[in-house]
Amino acid sequence: MIEIYGKKPCPHCDRVIQLCEKEGLEYIYKRLGKDFNKEEMLSMFPTAKNFPQIRIEGRTIGGYSALVKWYGDPRYR
Repeated sequence: MIEIYGKKPCPHCDRVIQLCEKEGLEYIYKRLGKDFNKEEMLSMFPTAKNFPQIRIEGRTIGGYSALVKWYGDPRYR
């Protein structure tokens, strides 16, 4: 399961969601201010500097570019 932690507005967050929907990847989107707050964000992703932040099966991978790299890796298909 892909967990996307994002905010509105966020073009990179939108791109992650579009990629997941296009490729049929199962995901859940969590929005700042609705599903989590700033303190929770800093606790979950202490080194994060931008949105979105993505976790796959509980492992933090990073943002949009990291998801593209992960998905393009044949080991994950």
